[in-house]
Amino acid sequence: MSKVTLGGNPIEVAGKFPQPGDTAPPLSLVGADLADVTLDKYAGKRKVLNIVPSLDTPTCATSTRKFNAEAGKLDNTVVLVISGDLPFAAKRFCVAEGLDNVVTLSTLRGREFLSDYGVEIASGPLQGLAARAVVVLDENNRVLHSQLVGEIKDEPDYAAALAALK
Repeated sequence: MSKVTLGGNPIEVAGKFPQPGDTAPPLSLVGADLADVTLDKYAGKRKVLNIVPSLDTPTCATSTRKFNAEAGKLDNTVVLVISGDLPFAAKRFCVAEGLDNVVTLSTLRGREFLSDYGVEIASGPLQGLAARAVVVLDENNRVLHSQLVGEIKDEPDYAAALAALK
């Protein structure tokens, strides 16, 4: 169990967070079209997993916008924004914001992702959602970079995540 904070208050996070050099656990989440999506869909591509509690919060929205802006500059890379939002809400957010360089995935189904990736908020007011994290994978789903953000309200280290792809 990891610990992060929300507004300075300790929050428990369940599961084992992937570390550089690990092979990413398999996942199956829900895409914008309600279809199940696995990492196999992006075989041969590098992947940035921008894991957030909900796109309906300022920090989550900001991180999605920033990764969207950078994604267009990256070769052979897809940004997967993973949240507890329903696929309809995530799609609506991206359309309203004009974000077309990210793919949204929901934990509507495939909730084992939360514990498999060590981001399951296990206590506090956001219990059941994902803690803020970034995991960067190579073409073979090997972890190049991972950051479990210590304070849920803080943004991730974009420069470190993007540097792992150079």
